[in-house]
Amino acid sequence: MKKPVIGVVPLVDAGQEDVRMQPGYIEGILRAGGLPILLPLTGGAEDIDGLLELCGGVLFTGGPDISPEAYGEEALPVCGELCPVRDRLERPLMAAALARDKAVLGICRGLQVMNTVLGGTLYQDLPSQRPSPLVHRMELPYNRESHRVELTAGAPLANLLGGGEIGVNSCHHQGVRVLAPGLSVMASASDGLVEAVYIPGKRFAWAVQWHPERTLETDAYSQRIFDAFVEACRG
Repeated sequence: MKKPVIGVVPLVDAGQEDVRMQPGYIEGILRAGGLPILLPLTGGAEDIDGLLELCGGVLFTGGPDISPEAYGEEALPVCGELCPVRDRLERPLMAAALARDKAVLGICRGLQVMNTVLGGTLYQDLPSQRPSPLVHRMELPYNRESHRVELTAGAPLANLLGGGEIGVNSCHHQGVRVLAPGLSVMASASDGLVEAVYIPGKRFAWAVQWHPERTLETDAYSQRIFDAFVEACRG
């Protein structure tokens, strides 16, 4: 069977002069039988149409904060590093991919892109705006458990992983404040923070707040998320 081509949003170094990639994103797709390609940082409508003609799905990777302008706010002093070049690519790319019913997987920042594109908002800084005893921004190494999340019964992620609780790593200081219309929760932390979402009725539109690409070797559930994504890309 021909391997599905999957577009991967690149990471951008501080200063926005170099693009790079964390190997786990690529490895997770390759192990699942997909063919990953690094996407160019272009937000033009014609370019995006061409990319989506080529790709069966898109992986929206982790990264720096989304500009609060995306959800109608000004950046606070606690807001972190922004990346305008990624904002210019990801917002129209996410909207177009969902409109075409392409398979979409968002990881960390990718969940936040999905939520804001669909009309939701974010906490610009969890520690100051929503204090919690849970560690949402762990220190290295990232291939270990930071806290646990409860999988929503009957949601696709619970059906894939068998339900109940799972341990996740966590490296983010922003999170969902107001959930976008059309999104449903697939997992939540014990402090109530949204940890995974999906769009009912779509072929595959999932996003998780943790980093399964960092735990492919230490957590059996992580590869299964990539497997489900790549299988959906075959359609």
